[in-house]
Amino acid sequence: MGSILLSTAYFPPISWVREALNADKIFIEAWETYPKQTYRNRCRIAAANGPLSLSVPVTKVNGKGTMTKDIRICYDEDWQRLHRRSMEDAYTNSPFYLYFWDEIRPFFEKKFSFLLDLNMELTFALIRILGKKIEINFTDAFEKEPAGLADLRNSITPKLPVEEDKFPRYPQVFEEKSGFQPDLSVIDLIFNEGPASLDYFE
Repeated sequence: MGSILLSTAYFPPISWVREALNADKIFIEAWETYPKQTYRNRCRIAAANGPLSLSVPVTKVNGKGTMTKDIRICYDEDWQRLHRRSMEDAYTNSPFYLYFWDEIRPFFEKKFSFLLDLNMELTFALIRILGKKIEINFTDAFEKEPAGLADLRNSITPKLPVEEDKFPRYPQVFEEKSGFQPDLSVIDLIFNEGPASLDYFE
């Protein structure tokens, strides 16, 4: 696919992972002015009552002009406990929860200072669980129209409707109650499909 430019993502969605796995080279935008309401600090999982959005509280140390690389995580509220319990409630009964939970749980215990650090370590862990290894580079300056890169920074976003036909169905824990939910966090695919998750992308 060549080289791509992505935003950072917290428990990235399947669409993000698909692009990353198919790329020859991956760059993550670090120097943009941090935008709100994106996958940069949130993910979607399949809970008992339908899709559930989980957000990491952040602090813009330089106000509205804060760059992504400088975004700090806020711990005034115990969001890690909330996210951990939400994941447990959603996936305890999934087929591969016990196989992979021990690799995910530490991310709800370690306190990262910067959002970018949390997201990168988490992303590498999720890709490793899938059985792949990728190299990720960071941008060293902001370019509105980057040359030689497929710019996907703002095309993978919860603000856009999901094109459901691009996401083949796989079994989900609450599918009988809520129907199939496409393009959730890749952790949904991992807990439900386990070692077969990589086949989903191929």
